[in-house]
Amino acid sequence: MIDVSLGDIARALGGILSADADPAARVTGRVTIDSRAVAEGDLFVAFVGEQADGHRFVPQALAAGAVAAIVERPQDGPHVLVSDALEAVGALASFVLATLREAGDITVVGITGSSGKTGTKDLLAGVLRDFAPAAGAVVATQANNNNELGVPLTILDATRDTRYLVLEMGARGIGHLAYLTKLAPLDIALVLNVGTAHAGEFGGIEATAQAKGELVEGLRPGGIAVLNADDDRVLAMRSRHGGITLTYGTEGRGEVRAENLELNDRACGEFDLVVPAHPAVPADAQGSGHVTLQIIGEHLASGALAVAAVAGVLSMPAGECAASLSAANPASRWRMERTDREDGVTIINDAYNANPDSMRAALKTLAYLGSRSNARTWAVLGAMFELGPESAVMHDAIGRLAVRLNITRLVVIGDAAGAIHQGASLEGSFGGESTFVPDVDAAYELIEPQLRPGDIVLLKSSRDSGLRYLGDRLTQLRDIEQGAH
Repeated sequence: MIDVSLGDIARALGGILSADADPAARVTGRVTIDSRAVAEGDLFVAFVGEQADGHRFVPQALAAGAVAAIVERPQDGPHVLVSDALEAVGALASFVLATLREAGDITVVGITGSSGKTGTKDLLAGVLRDFAPAAGAVVATQANNNNELGVPLTILDATRDTRYLVLEMGARGIGHLAYLTKLAPLDIALVLNVGTAHAGEFGGIEATAQAKGELVEGLRPGGIAVLNADDDRVLAMRSRHGGITLTYGTEGRGEVRAENLELNDRACGEFDLVVPAHPAVPADAQGSGHVTLQIIGEHLASGALAVAAVAGVLSMPAGECAASLSAANPASRWRMERTDREDGVTIINDAYNANPDSMRAALKTLAYLGSRSNARTWAVLGAMFELGPESAVMHDAIGRLAVRLNITRLVVIGDAAGAIHQGASLEGSFGGESTFVPDVDAAYELIEPQLRPGDIVLLKSSRDSGLRYLGDRLTQLRDIEQGAH
């Protein structure tokens, strides 16, 4: 957060400053909705959520050193009264970003897509921190806080030292990205893909494409769109702004491209990065370099290419970018997170989220790993949510794919994922290799006693299925056996 007075904050929000608040008092810390995290100089937002009403914690926040609180109801102690705290946070973020633009050189990058947003955001933030290592030079979305609250709070973490603001932007329907980019007009808009994730909320894949394309429409004058040439719906978005577009791709269609792409024995992508001459890419960023990713899955090479394209626009030399990508490790949990237990069992926990596209990619990676080491493979799968009326068909197709990929054992968890088991059983080549269990406890009791050295276990589901915690339980066996606490 920049150093700003309560009076300026009240004016930016159209709010009413309480009589006991000093308009000259300055907020020098962070903006937070968690009273437990308040420090001296912070601004507390009494956000009304599904589980708690932040107004209850205003006294606690003020006692901890908050300069004031943003509230929807009058409170004791200094505060700014607004009609809607969520809208107020957005308005404050917009004001702060405009102030930062006036004061210095800050570049705002927005990232969206049906899958891969968080991993790509983490990669980009890491690469830019290598490029601009000064403290505070890069501010990026934490975890996947990519909604109407998370994006403004990320913006409000920026300071006058921030050079790059990397914003993961999610959407649940038409207009959501338009709102977010109004708060934070973009210098670079990166669209990764258009898939079937949340198809039920969007109303189909074409509506998803329409919604995701709002990111490109949110570019500032002179802004650059970075688009995935391997996805026709994304590539078509270049018509949705009048500026420069830079494409990337792994199939020979993109301008920034991966040549000689292959998987190594750990199922990590290796390729030659090529950043060509292009109006969006300064001369010192053009060139090539070899990338050996530390992140599992061929599909994640596309995200690495997207990062290289954005880094090129920002003048990072191609060779330097390739080295940075090669050194990067996953920064967010439960996304193709590999643990090699000391008993020889490998757990791949990719159960933070799931949709048919990412589920297929994860299963193909599992099959590849099994074929390279002649290992038994376990696919432990839960439900994919928000798929709409085609949900059963999409789950059924995943079960059939597991059969065609010769996955050794398939364990399907929960009624919402039952069609995966049905599809595998109807595919015809499974002779009892697919098992349905009602919950994660039953899955653990089934799987753990049967694991043996060399087995590879993939866990994949949407977050609400809880499989990520089953994955943690399976990986923690190593520490339990060693007597660690």
